[in-house]
Amino acid sequence: MLAIPGLCWLCAMPLAMGHWGICSFCQQRLRPPPCCPQCGLPAISGLAPCGRCLLRPPPWQRLVMVDDYCAPLRGLIQRFKFSQHTALAPALARLMLLQILAQRRSRRLARPDVILAVPLHHRRAWRRGYNQSDLLARHLGRWLGCRYAARGIRRTRHTRVQHRLSAPLRKRNLRRAFSIEIPVRNLHIAIVDDVVTTGSTVAEITRLLQRHGAATVQIWCLCRTL
Repeated sequence: MLAIPGLCWLCAMPLAMGHWGICSFCQQRLRPPPCCPQCGLPAISGLAPCGRCLLRPPPWQRLVMVDDYCAPLRGLIQRFKFSQHTALAPALARLMLLQILAQRRSRRLARPDVILAVPLHHRRAWRRGYNQSDLLARHLGRWLGCRYAARGIRRTRHTRVQHRLSAPLRKRNLRRAFSIEIPVRNLHIAIVDDVVTTGSTVAEITRLLQRHGAATVQIWCLCRTL
């Protein structure tokens, strides 16, 4: 079973380091095609902004992801997000950590001043019992030695579930849905989310941070829907 400690969550083979959660063989399978370092969508080169970003860039500066939203990672995220498998948080956060460190080495990814997590409305968080992005951000903040502001962003109104909406409706659904609860002027921010689909949620939060004076914004996610 996946829940047995010391076995890989994907292939169920024994792990040399039980707390890693996912073996090195399965890690190697989690590699997206070349993607733009800014928007995270497929590009000829993963080293420079794509043509889309040169013409109409997203509001954030960098996007770090583990893989596309497809098997096998999609199944783990769905268990983590919808089936109370919170024990997956360290293993999934570690996959994000490895990508962040790799981009620091190869692409000079800047170290943020503060990490924020995409919030859930308190009613949805109460029903689920946790915020999956918060669990990921807590591990990343500790491992990277960065400040994590758990209440830095607040969802001010209950919105419809994003994945059930079209792209235009997602944007409309998120208007005035967040508030910034900490000073962010001149700070470099990293926003943690589990899955970035159209980017509407992180774009809305990024614009709000910029209006409050944030210097730069990075997006860290498990998956970017390609």
